[in-house]
Amino acid sequence: MPSPRSSRERRTGSSSRLEFLSLVSQRSPGTPDSPSRRKESGSSAAAPLPEEDCMKLNPSFLDIALSSLLAIDLWASKRLGVCAGEGSAWGSARPLMKVIEVSGHGIPWLLGTFYGLCQSDSSAAREVLLNLLFALLLDLVLVAVVKGVVKRRRPTHNKMDMFITVSVDRYSFPSGHATRAALVCRFILHHLVLAVPLRVLVVLWALIVGISRIMLGRHNVTDVLFGLLLGYALYSVVEYCWLSPLSAPALFALWSH
Repeated sequence: MPSPRSSRERRTGSSSRLEFLSLVSQRSPGTPDSPSRRKESGSSAAAPLPEEDCMKLNPSFLDIALSSLLAIDLWASKRLGVCAGEGSAWGSARPLMKVIEVSGHGIPWLLGTFYGLCQSDSSAAREVLLNLLFALLLDLVLVAVVKGVVKRRRPTHNKMDMFITVSVDRYSFPSGHATRAALVCRFILHHLVLAVPLRVLVVLWALIVGISRIMLGRHNVTDVLFGLLLGYALYSVVEYCWLSPLSAPALFALWSH
């Protein structure tokens, strides 16, 4: 016959065991989470940061060099944008810079070349003007494609009051004015007989057009430099694809009437 003491010990041990099991048992589904538990689960389930927001702990030398050049470019462009607004350091020269802007715009050059082509009676002049028109159209297409691919925004200090813009003109790289100025400058120097002072003026005009883009805040320095190089190289393409009565007789027959 079991003693009362042993019975009490079994009951006490059983109740302690049940109490211990109840502490480690799983929470029921309906039990609300504590704020600390919700915070922990929320932080663990948070989506990872996109790659561009993560700091690279071991950047390559190329990344460091490009980042440094970009920072210098932005800093220099902002410092040189002295005509970006009426309240800028050289704000009084802004109207003159805008006149230079129009002189390098594509529409005046296209209209002027087309008018000269229609009024010309010389076959040699028609050949030069027809190739100039071809160069200007090629320049427009190439710059639009590069701008659409790169999609670099214009400087933040730029004032969007440009002369006749289209959709891709909200992008900055490369400078279409600088490309056109270098292309036209090289074209004129190769195909027009000019005195030395006039040749110097043509080169100065191309350089001033490029500089005015930075002073007006339209472009960064690298936009203009790349545009000048692109326009200079584009003339070589025009020379290679030169249109003549032998290579494009249909075009010359059209303009001869």
